[in-house]
Amino acid sequence: MLGGSQERPYPRRCRTGRDRTKTDPNSESRLFLLNLNIYVPRDERFGHLKMSDFLGYSLKAVIEAVLPTIGTFIDDTPKEFDSFEDILGLYELGPEAPNHPVVAEIRKKIPSQLLRNIMPNGSHDHPLKMSLPNIIKSDVLKQAPEFKFGWRTDEEFARETLAGVNPVIIKRLTEFPAKSTLDPSQYGDHTSKITEAHIQHNLEGLTVQNALKNNKLFILDHHDHFMPYLDRINKLEGNFIYASRTLLFLKDDGTLKPVAIELSLPHPDGQQHGGADSKVYTPAHTGVEGHIWQLAKAYACVNDSAWHQLISHWLNTHAVIEPFVIATNRQLSVVHPVHKLLSPHYRDTLNINALARQTLINARGIFELTVFPGKYALEISSDVYKSWNFNEQALPADLVKRGVAVPDQSSPYGVRLLIKDYPYAVDGLVIWWAIERWVKEYLDIYYPNDGELQRDVELQAWWKEVREEAHGDLRDRDWWPKMDTGQQLARTCTTIIWVASALHAAINFGQYPYAGYLPNRPTVSRRPMPEPGSKEYAQLEAGQEKADKVYIRTITSQFQTILGISLIEVLSKHSSDEVYLGQRDEPERWTSDAKALDAFKRFGARLVEIENRIKTMNDNPAFKNRKGPVDMPYMLLYPNTSDVDGTKGEGLTAMGIPNSISI
Repeated sequence: MLGGSQERPYPRRCRTGRDRTKTDPNSESRLFLLNLNIYVPRDERFGHLKMSDFLGYSLKAVIEAVLPTIGTFIDDTPKEFDSFEDILGLYELGPEAPNHPVVAEIRKKIPSQLLRNIMPNGSHDHPLKMSLPNIIKSDVLKQAPEFKFGWRTDEEFARETLAGVNPVIIKRLTEFPAKSTLDPSQYGDHTSKITEAHIQHNLEGLTVQNALKNNKLFILDHHDHFMPYLDRINKLEGNFIYASRTLLFLKDDGTLKPVAIELSLPHPDGQQHGGADSKVYTPAHTGVEGHIWQLAKAYACVNDSAWHQLISHWLNTHAVIEPFVIATNRQLSVVHPVHKLLSPHYRDTLNINALARQTLINARGIFELTVFPGKYALEISSDVYKSWNFNEQALPADLVKRGVAVPDQSSPYGVRLLIKDYPYAVDGLVIWWAIERWVKEYLDIYYPNDGELQRDVELQAWWKEVREEAHGDLRDRDWWPKMDTGQQLARTCTTIIWVASALHAAINFGQYPYAGYLPNRPTVSRRPMPEPGSKEYAQLEAGQEKADKVYIRTITSQFQTILGISLIEVLSKHSSDEVYLGQRDEPERWTSDAKALDAFKRFGARLVEIENRIKTMNDNPAFKNRKGPVDMPYMLLYPNTSDVDGTKGEGLTAMGIPNSISI
């Protein structure tokens, strides 16, 4: 039902080939969940190697999800984890679960050949356990007490806004208290309830106004995104969700620290009268207050996890690139220079998006089962798409819009970062610069002047389709480039390549390393914050063990956890035929133009230099945000992991930039 209207706009997508339903001719029939016989244009289908890897990884994920669930049948509390130790039992190197006879019998019946199939190319993964996520690997290997795990620290919570799986949301706070963009006539006053008294003692001697003036205050704002939906979402079974605002302070050592979290619900008297019903929580690390603070961070992470999957990942990479794939194939011949430039960055995208619509984002699909917006997820993404702006997808423009950078023409990137140790932005800007140089050098070969571009009938037809049909629901926006100069074409192609390669890599391949341990990135909250006098509050007062159980029973359930992390383990893996930025899968067929090949070689050489530079920074203790308390180096924007440690970049590497959105 999405797309084709101003009410529910959406990026154009490829046809599915499904029959219409008999009861509603506007809707398509549903395919069997595991039916992979879905329509994808023949030349867009996965290759044999990719399909083999995909099926192998998926089969392994299904087995990993099924066996622990069977094991819960003998648990004292079925469908619930009882402790952090219980959760660790899901992973390699974690404690062994009791050898339940049903599980043991299933293990016996899994043929050895099947085990080899689900451990491709000599992988040493335990076939019936999940890989240990990077976020807890250091602490598990050191056998640190679980309540001291690095992921639970304020330092790591803040670091992941800059170097985590969703580092594209944090904004600079420009006014205090934070204001809302919600229509006050419909929603009432949603100005933040965080006051100077809440945060003053955590600003290292600065007043709030001085902190604002010195660019020291930042915000992770998930209030306006979700507030209009909370009444409906919280009526869904197993949900108790808050809208959240998290304020962070930039310390003198370049790290951030959270100073307040505001959790809000719609006012019980109606939002138009009372605005939001909000409570503010501030850092504490002992006693009940410390447990409450851990829960406040969890509720904020729930918001961020949903936004990451639904908007940062699905909408802003997968969905918005698909229309460019369609328009490029419809309007540009395969020998057209722009087709040759862009087509490597479209590899496998239509196929993976079709699979996503079949099993992940479909009604009652895995996303609805495991992430809190449930059946309202795609409706929310349509609302967000209304304000999508192609020009703002360029990294420098995005950073300036979020206030984390300012324009600076003396910089090779055109911007200057206000958080100098911002790994995603630091690495991203140099990758952006390399792509931009390569694109300009390439296009200059074929468009020596603007007249050549304006006379290119195919190119102009392509851009007309992009504006009027591909993203046709936004055709009337005045920000679309006119496409009459070489500079506009270069910026457009650079942005497309950036989104399809580096941006997708930054927000996709860290999913399992950061969120494979669900307590670090919960996707659902099921209970309200404990209040004095409640049973849960009494448990918080009773000590660490019972407080941990309250935390675990508040966040994502056992079934949702196992299903969710089984999925993201598949999505975080590089296939054995991955083609990385600066590579071509068939270079001899890509082009025979010597000038283009020379420019491409220079691009590849720059990427090698960039990767070496990133590795050097990761080893420099002065850059505290690059590893953090969890000792997890930021590697997601290493350009090319081929032949790293003999792995050829396959599997759960937590690094590398593929050319395209291929998983």
